Amino acid sequence: MGVLFVSIFNMVGITAQKISVAVASVANKLSLIIPVVLSVYLYGEAVQGWKLAGVLLALVAVVLTCYQANTKGSAKEASANKWKYFLPFILFIGSGMLDALINHVQKLYVTEENKNAYLISGFLSAGVIGLTILLTQYITGRQKFAFKNLLAGIIIGVPNYFSIWCLVRFLKESPWQSSASIPVNNMGIVLFSSVVAWLLFKEKLSRLNWVGITLSSVAIYLIAFGDTL
Repeated sequence: MGVLFVSIFNMVGITAQKISVAVASVANKLSLIIPVVLSVYLYGEAVQGWKLAGVLLALVAVVLTCYQANTKGSAKEASANKWKYFLPFILFIGSGMLDALINHVQKLYVTEENKNAYLISGFLSAGVIGLTILLTQYITGRQKFAFKNLLAGIIIGVPNYFSIWCLVRFLKESPWQSSASIPVNNMGIVLFSSVVAWLLFKEKLSRLNWVGITLSSVAIYLIAFGDTL
């Protein structure tokens, strides 16, 4: 979990810089498809009817939300930037595996007595890995120390820890199966972050992007509440 924390966090940042915040958020959170599929395979949870339609619709939503129209520029420049379109896919897979791992561990191993030890171990591992990489960059001169980076790390790290703490507790006590609980958690995050990116960061979203964001909301709703429709 520590390795995934570090790598996915950096991948979110790179995707947001190279493409957009909305794309990074949706690719990250719609990775719920992976733990949903694994929940069916590992725990025998049922995904059928409207819930299955939601899973399929989510795939379409990811493609539409991540779609970027061709911008003016040379063919050479366009070819050089093609690699960036793999970023949402990598983020999608990595985030999905992390959600699946957290869900699997909380189902089989986490108890009231050890839940804090599990989370602290995961974040400690991420901290050691990140510190090792950072020290290497300092030694090689690729990075310079800045207090604002340290402060920003603390500001981001504290709510990040408690968000995972809340997720583990929610998965443990939720009245829904995990194939529905994870989408419920992700629903608000995708919509909120996309709207904030549009309002605060002036992200330019095409009509297809908006269609994708709308479909993602519908897809997550169907996955979460499809059994009651």
